[in-house]
Amino acid sequence: MTQDIDPNLLEPPSALQTHLGYRLIAWSTDFARIELPLEPFLMNRQGLPHGGIHATLLDTAMGFCGCYTGDPARQQMALTLSLTVNYLGQAKGTRLVAEARRTGGGKSTYFAEGIVRDDNGTHIATGTGVFRLRRDQVQ
Repeated sequence: MTQDIDPNLLEPPSALQTHLGYRLIAWSTDFARIELPLEPFLMNRQGLPHGGIHATLLDTAMGFCGCYTGDPARQQMALTLSLTVNYLGQAKGTRLVAEARRTGGGKSTYFAEGIVRDDNGTHIATGTGVFRLRRDQVQ
């Protein structure tokens, strides 16, 4: 089931992660949860979180959900091959939460689905993706 992330598994944040401010807050086999506080620089002209933010959160959560090793010495990476986002509602809360689950795949490619909600529980977006594991990146 889902659990808080082991701090030993946390990687240094990417430049994009630092800039946007999202955090990986739960990570286990076939599951990941990302959280992003909503800030004015993330909003579009209508004062809503830009759709690219939802896509970024889904892509990130789905990427992580297929890369869990449980071993801090064994880092797994993936590349996004396909990403589909469906926009469902408008965020009214103060943060966005993306959850993703691996739904299938094999040794080198996996499938995932995800959902973005605000902290009020409103469904904001869903997504599906296809990812390729980077065999040359397992450390």
